[in-house]
Amino acid sequence: MDSIKEIYKIGYGPSSSHTMGPGRAAEIFLGRNLSATSFRVTLYGSLAATGKGHRTDYIILKTLGEDRTEIVWRPDIVKEFHTNGMLFEALGNEGTVIDSWTVYSIGGGNLSEGETEGKKDMKPLYGRNSMTEIQKFIENEGFSFWEYVEFHEGKEIWDYLGKVWEVMQKSVREGLENDERLPGCLRVRSKAKQYFIRASGFKDNLRSRALVSSYALAVAEMNARGGIVVTAPTCGSCGVVPAVLYHSKVSHGFSDMDILKALATAGLFGNVIRTNASISGAEVGCQGEVGSACVMAAVATNQLYGGSPQQIECAAEMAMEHNLGLTCDPVCGLVQIPCIERNAIAALRALDVSLYSLLSDGKHLISFDKVVDTMKRTGKDLPSLYKETANGGLATVEYDMSEIAK
Repeated sequence: MDSIKEIYKIGYGPSSSHTMGPGRAAEIFLGRNLSATSFRVTLYGSLAATGKGHRTDYIILKTLGEDRTEIVWRPDIVKEFHTNGMLFEALGNEGTVIDSWTVYSIGGGNLSEGETEGKKDMKPLYGRNSMTEIQKFIENEGFSFWEYVEFHEGKEIWDYLGKVWEVMQKSVREGLENDERLPGCLRVRSKAKQYFIRASGFKDNLRSRALVSSYALAVAEMNARGGIVVTAPTCGSCGVVPAVLYHSKVSHGFSDMDILKALATAGLFGNVIRTNASISGAEVGCQGEVGSACVMAAVATNQLYGGSPQQIECAAEMAMEHNLGLTCDPVCGLVQIPCIERNAIAALRALDVSLYSLLSDGKHLISFDKVVDTMKRTGKDLPSLYKETANGGLATVEYDMSEIAK
């Protein structure tokens, strides 16, 4: 497995697959073709189907130059390796192709040139890819999950996670202050500030959950505006982990170091999902995005409240199990409906499964590794209509704009 830094990336929303990934690819291609006269970028599959709603064209044109870049939309062509395929072409004075690059945005802002990329020479940072292997190792060594992360990443990982946590907190605070409508044709109103105000008036037993919802909405709405967020593990699911951790700090007094250790454990579980299945909504549906975020939030919370490694793994399994089959069907191709609400619901579900696991001894029939494999197979079985194309599910339901805009 790679570093958990690949799970936590800081950048602009609204989509890690459609904005961050293509933006990074455009920067790389520009860097190696500074003398090019113009560029042509062909977008394939899901990347083309929802690219305009996800601002893919905006980030590519901004990076390569709007006056010299042509974007070709080919949603009808789905590349075999991944549905989020891109072909970058650099053109000379007479329009001849002087350089080309096929690359894929595979989720979480990550890029790949294909299945065999880097496998010969690159040594993985983590030698174990399954949670079963990791659990066996930490049991023998007497490690916790966060110590296992430090063992492989070194103490410098805490500086990186410190920056991640700063951005997460800032995205919550700024999201709570902004009550403007979200950009796009749906004219959706921001709800985080309103929910936060209402939550403050509830009694203790309801206030806690209502506040978590407001924090998740705050970050998800920041993402929808194209603000700076942290992939955890994606932009579309970026509100789940910050919501539970911000609440744990503000309402329950956990220290920043406690939070960083929880982020390390959450990143480890997200990394296992990314390695053995996918965190890309375009590849496996929203179970790979919001489902993975729910897992990460559940294990982070479970660790904060004293869960054993067995209880933490149990919480992770339940979190994914109860998100299996979740489709990715964004209305108008925007990361808004149902994406924003799903962040709030997943944050609450993470708290629920964490509590359920803490009440248990951590023993259960289906392992986390098995449920991750199930998620991967379920994603492969989902029709393409339900994998970030905006051509199926909720995206095809008729709706009243006057109701949405309220």
